[in-house]
Amino acid sequence: MMVLIVGLILFLGIHLLPTSPELRTGLQERMGTNVYKAVFSLLSLAGFIIIVLGYHKLQLHPGKNPILWNPPEWTRHFAAGLMLPAMVLLVAALIPSRIRTTIRHPMLSAIKIWALAHLIANGDLGGVLLFGSFLAFAVYDRISVKRRGTLGPLGDTKPTSVINDVIVVVLGVALYAALLFGGHAWLIGVSPLPELG
Repeated sequence: MMVLIVGLILFLGIHLLPTSPELRTGLQERMGTNVYKAVFSLLSLAGFIIIVLGYHKLQLHPGKNPILWNPPEWTRHFAAGLMLPAMVLLVAALIPSRIRTTIRHPMLSAIKIWALAHLIANGDLGGVLLFGSFLAFAVYDRISVKRRGTLGPLGDTKPTSVINDVIVVVLGVALYAALLFGGHAWLIGVSPLPELG
């Protein structure tokens, strides 16, 4: 459990920096922009890896991960359904498209949907910590982004051809399928499909 908590503190903590422009600017001035970006990226990656390892370890040792409630079976199907738009929005955050322009901050929307879906379908303490933390962070960050008027990782991109929307949807569906049919089990140690678990 402590490995997961350390990962969450590191990953979410470093991602709180951009929500404070004064702190971020101060660090960039002291360290230099390129060094700041490199440190930010390395700490983010380290935090992400620790989170994955920590949660995976909890799946392998259920005795260390108390069950708080037993979600009904339908919650797994509901969560699987929510993950399709989440994956499309995740891809939309990285590719200029009308979807991205309409949603404005598709990465945060994807995180909120992902976290809510998994929070509903998991009744263990590790799941509550992981998905609850990400949901709270995404809600806070969305409020912060609106307050700061931040445009997101792609900046001020204009609406593009419908072809980009098709690319976003196709890649999102492909990512969803890859996770559904083996990727999730390989990465996390738990299959979202009971027959594959």
